Amino acid sequence: MSRPALITGAGTGIGRAVALRLAAAGHPVALAGRRAAPLEEVASAIAGESLVLAGFDVTDAASVEAGVTQVLERFGGLAVLVNCAGEAPSAPFNKTSREVWDQALGVNLTGTFLVTQVALASIRSAGNGRIINIASTAGLTGYPYVSAYCAAKHGVVGLTRALALELAATDVTVNAVCPGFTDTPLVDGAIQTIMDKTGRSADDARKALARSNPQGRLVTPDEVADTVAWLAGEGASAITGQAIAVAGGEVLAG
Repeated sequence: MSRPALITGAGTGIGRAVALRLAAAGHPVALAGRRAAPLEEVASAIAGESLVLAGFDVTDAASVEAGVTQVLERFGGLAVLVNCAGEAPSAPFNKTSREVWDQALGVNLTGTFLVTQVALASIRSAGNGRIINIASTAGLTGYPYVSAYCAAKHGVVGLTRALALELAATDVTVNAVCPGFTDTPLVDGAIQTIMDKTGRSADDARKALARSNPQGRLVTPDEVADTVAWLAGEGASAITGQAIAVAGGEVLAG
């Protein structure tokens, strides 16, 4: 049976890997993001059914409503939602502007809220619905110079847990996947920040981030996508309200 999936932030990094993984598992996939070109590239790599939703702004309620409506018209429903759109601005706390704060919370947290709220009715009616929020180890612990991002991702984990309990008597599960430093364009920003502040080379900065992982490496997008695919499947029907770290042991949940 067809189980359509909507992935936000699907053009690059983890979102791209998730879209390709779910498509390979047989899901029709809606690829949502702001820029058309990367979404079209992902769609071209998918053999199955896909829908490109360019200009999809998770912070804008009207944009979200229009995009989800397109998904329902194209696929006839929605069974899996992966909230992957995110930004990770970096600045010392006392130099974090209100604009940066609002943008980080808007994309990472409010965006997750808006998309989930619009999509929820269809997910509930699909049977065995799945909501999977891509959070971060920043939602489980703290890191310096990314206070807005940490606050937003902690919010995503809290939202995940609250909604999971609200829906526990239904067949909809809600979980968060919390990657550590992952080899994506988003982590390239962290590498550039290290270079700017310390004068280190890009290679040395990358190694510094990798050392935060006890396995001594960056997580790969495919490893995160595999976790998402498991949560989206029938075998994870008893898993809900969880924040699953994919971080090589960096964060050990109690």
